[in-house]
Amino acid sequence: MLAGLAYRLLGSWHDAEDVLQDAYVRWSAADRADVAEPRRYLTRMVTRLSIDVLRTRQARRESYTGEWLPEPVSADMLELEDISMALLHLMERLTPPQRAVYVLRTAFTLPYDEIAEILDRTPEHCRQLHRRALHELADDRPRFHPTAAEQRRLIADFVAAAREGDLARLEDLLKDSVTSWTDGGGIRRAARKPVVGREKVAAFFTHIYAHTDVIITPVDLATGPALDITIRGHRHLLTVDADGPQITTIRVLANPHKLTAI
Repeated sequence: MLAGLAYRLLGSWHDAEDVLQDAYVRWSAADRADVAEPRRYLTRMVTRLSIDVLRTRQARRESYTGEWLPEPVSADMLELEDISMALLHLMERLTPPQRAVYVLRTAFTLPYDEIAEILDRTPEHCRQLHRRALHELADDRPRFHPTAAEQRRLIADFVAAAREGDLARLEDLLKDSVTSWTDGGGIRRAARKPVVGREKVAAFFTHIYAHTDVIITPVDLATGPALDITIRGHRHLLTVDADGPQITTIRVLANPHKLTAI
């Protein structure tokens, strides 16, 4: 539970591991006689530590090169059923308190009284934070969610069409408003801004995958299916979001520091 909480709050496996280690140290030093309910105590500790990390990370993001994407984790390291890379990405627009309330209320169904105790706020304030979080996320959530099998097939078809240079087939797989995000972290070559639109995205990926020395490995993340792709020795992780049979969002994570948990 605590690992899932930290990862949902942070969208980064390395940050989540740091928070869990810090929480473990504090828990080991705590006087257990003063802890009436260990679950509440640990949930509060992990949440507050995560909020501190989010606030610190906001300052670091200002100097981050290019787009920032969540850091993935393999499904065999963390089992989650109700989180997606899309949601982790969208939650980056929330303030740390909004994100904490959203996760605690939506993923863990905690009552507002308990959330208020965790965050040291009033229940009414927590309700307001949750409403604001829902409002921020509402317009960009997909209406139709493909199954894992459908998502695997869609991402495989997308890469195959791009490698073959089949622009017509590729464009059929993309929505008109499709957006591609690339995170190279200033270490790998990457588009500094999102690529938007069916024709531009199709041309962009046809260029990327027009190589013979491409190694493609399907992987299962805690957030869903992905492809681990290596081109000329450079590795990236590809994930897609779909609304029905067409792709709405593509994410290319090429920052090698964010790929070590895969």
